[in-house]
Amino acid sequence: MALPFDLARRTRTMTLGNGVPALLAHPDWETPAPFLLWIHGRTVEKELDAGRYLRLVRAGIGAVAIDLPGHGQRPGDRLHDPKHTLDVLAQIVSEIDSVLESLADPAVAGGVFDLDRAAIGGMSAGGMAALRRLCDPHPFVCAAVESTTGDLRSLYAGAPGRPWPAQHPAEKIAALDPMQHLDGTRPIPLLVLHSEADEVIPAATMRGFMHALQARYEAKGASPDLIKMVTWPTTGAPSEHAGFGRHGNDAKNLQVAFLREHLRP
Repeated sequence: MALPFDLARRTRTMTLGNGVPALLAHPDWETPAPFLLWIHGRTVEKELDAGRYLRLVRAGIGAVAIDLPGHGQRPGDRLHDPKHTLDVLAQIVSEIDSVLESLADPAVAGGVFDLDRAAIGGMSAGGMAALRRLCDPHPFVCAAVESTTGDLRSLYAGAPGRPWPAQHPAEKIAALDPMQHLDGTRPIPLLVLHSEADEVIPAATMRGFMHALQARYEAKGASPDLIKMVTWPTTGAPSEHAGFGRHGNDAKNLQVAFLREHLRP
């Protein structure tokens, strides 16, 4: 997938960690810059979100986008079917630290990605992975997720008349469900974007997780206002899930402003 010229000239592709295909965008490839580690959603690939990465580098923020297992440039079988989601999540969550280790190695990425100013985020399945990684000790300053949930148990239980398209064992869900690992979280700023009409991941499942996480923040002496959720009644996006349709520009502006505030480019 071809990238816009202004992004392509600031972008490199390489394999990070233990075989993770990555697209790295940097404002100038000379000065250490903060960055967002971004994980795309199921059935797509890291190159899809070029507009996001271009906005980031123009704001002085790097982007490191990685392919989910079974997606994009990953070798092997395609793992796009919902029945594979938990296996995909388990693998990508386990790979994040090796990606960060590669970024810290000057021989790999030139030492221009500042790990003291790193954010993590993702859309849909990628957002689930990001939220689960935040339940264990981590180096991230802030996080931004879209069209996702941290309450996998509720999501996979389905809704009346709308069963989830794949069944997963309860113990497998529990291992990857952020809601069931809140004790490991550390209060950091979190931006949540969602369509109230999302037909794939109901906003109510994310709102329930957000309220539980806010309570956890308060128990640790932090402000619940560190978590900000912005929603739109409808967006016109496919299934009200894939992007934010007519509000796409607003969504990207909100994310860039949030990251600029907390990463200080």
